[in-house]
Amino acid sequence: MKNVLPVYTQKYFWGDDLTQLNWEDHQAYITQTLLDKGDIDAVGWLMNQVSSEELKNQIDHLQLSEKSRNFWEIYLK
Repeated sequence: MKNVLPVYTQKYFWGDDLTQLNWEDHQAYITQTLLDKGDIDAVGWLMNQVSSEELKNQIDHLQLSEKSRNFWEIYLK
């Protein structure tokens, strides 16, 4: 079984089929969604999956709102 998302993160993927969404196959999409919309628990889970350095390297490739992108660029400096 592939790594499914914790229940407390699933509310951010309301338009997705959660039976198909998993970390192994959808890492970039999950990362961008949680960085853009996630609360402290969801982002905490994400940061246990990916190092800060990896997140910093991915920021330019994610489709984040301008506000979120600015925040994460400063936070991950």
